[in-house]
Amino acid sequence: MFKKLAKIKYLPNNFKVIQDGDHVICAVSGKKISLKNLTYWNVDNQEPYYSYVEASIKREELSKKD
Repeated sequence: MFKKLAKIKYLPNNFKVIQDGDHVICAVSGKKISLKNLTYWNVDNQEPYYSYVEASIKREELSKKD
């Protein structure tokens, strides 16, 4: 199903494919995310997240550092 890792530039309301591929890797869980299902990411950190759960975990981690 997943064949090639894509390189992505994450933008505020969208993302741009820099290098063709069909998936990215979640920065928190390490799960593969199809580009068709990619909906959660952090523009500042340029990281994708599998779901709102992983995005929330990352947000909590970052808030603890501040």
